Amino acid sequence: MLFQRWFGLNALRERQYKKAPEGPLKSFLSTPFPDPKTPIKDVQLLALDFETTGLNPKKDHILSVGCTPMHHGVIHLANSLHTVVNHNIELERENVQIHQITDTEQAQGQPLEQVVEQLLTQLAGRVMLVHFAHIERSFLQQACLQLYGMSPVFPIIDTLQIAKRRFDLSDTAYDPSRLRLVNLRQEYGLPPHFEHNALNDAIATGELLLAQLSRLEQGMGTKLKTLLC
Repeated sequence: MLFQRWFGLNALRERQYKKAPEGPLKSFLSTPFPDPKTPIKDVQLLALDFETTGLNPKKDHILSVGCTPMHHGVIHLANSLHTVVNHNIELERENVQIHQITDTEQAQGQPLEQVVEQLLTQLAGRVMLVHFAHIERSFLQQACLQLYGMSPVFPIIDTLQIAKRRFDLSDTAYDPSRLRLVNLRQEYGLPPHFEHNALNDAIATGELLLAQLSRLEQGMGTKLKTLLC
């Protein structure tokens, strides 16, 4: 119990709160994370996706952010956020072909500081829901380190990890491509979606989690701690 209290996410959050500078990050850290024993239906989630200029958070950039809140198994589209981040950089053609965001659109985007502040406000008291957590966690932590001098902890549910745990229980080898968002959606009978748009991918991830929960024994009663990555 002492170990859990000291090393748990909320304990880390409290320690970071005491050291955080005044502003958006301190405000985010002031709100407790949901109790890990809470059924997922009662947990406030934020389905989130980033489009980035590459895969290295130390040299690449968050180019667009899409997120939508979820609660009680409902995706609240009306409260969604989709924005482009302006880094004043020239985008590489190969990258533009993937995310379809042009230099002109980037120039009309918001500064990183403004986008991260909005995102931290949305995440306060919520659990981040993503597909392949490495991207959103590492890029957001790097952005916070750049803006506030601190790399905060986030409670995260990763639909890729939920699928991987299920596949790993089987004695049968599987193709890693099955873990892609588009392929998992097909496996669960969900319709195709327009990929590499941050908001579309965030909503698609939210729908995939609901489909995954429907096949778990406890369904929406599944405890948060069994889903955290």
